Amino acid sequence: MKTKSQISHILTEIARMYPDIRTELDYETPFQFLIAVILSAQTTDKQVNKTTPPLFTLVREPEDIGNLSLAEVERFVSSVNFYKNKAKFIRQSGEKLVHEFGGIIPNDLKKIQSLPGVGVKTAKVVLAVLYDAPYVGVDTHVHRVMNRIGIVKTKTPEETDRVLEKKLTHEQKLIIHHPLVLFGRYHCMARKPKCESCPIREMCDYGEKMFKGEE
Repeated sequence: MKTKSQISHILTEIARMYPDIRTELDYETPFQFLIAVILSAQTTDKQVNKTTPPLFTLVREPEDIGNLSLAEVERFVSSVNFYKNKAKFIRQSGEKLVHEFGGIIPNDLKKIQSLPGVGVKTAKVVLAVLYDAPYVGVDTHVHRVMNRIGIVKTKTPEETDRVLEKKLTHEQKLIIHHPLVLFGRYHCMARKPKCESCPIREMCDYGEKMFKGEE
């Protein structure tokens, strides 16, 4: 396992690779961002961005979703995986936000998870982006990267989330979510990771094995 100083160096190098810290999902309002994150589960951000523009012309705030039937929402999001469930979650979350939170997405991890379809990963991503909260939303990319490097030794993203919550500092959580996602998405991919050009290769368990294989 990596020491605190090693983790700090590794995360700093990854953050340097992606200095433009922002989500790749397109949105204009907080509710639109929540919708986009719900839709992004097991769907690429690129596909979500192709899907949302027609819906977002009609839906900007939580109260707007009540103007559409469930069937209409389903039609708008039918190009993403599991669209029927996601459409239901979007509509129910909008209604709950209006009736229980005054139309405002709560800046509270427990409260935001009370919204239909919002698990811990979605909650942390939304809070990190909308409120600059110190959270790392652990998706499959972050889970893979953390295990390859050797910062965690876990079997599921949920387990990785719990370990990182304790292991990373407040400051690290503030800056590293988007760089980690982008690093896993475009550099440390599931297949054919770009180890040959990786700045942390010599500190990475997976990269170290690659080194030995070349000797």
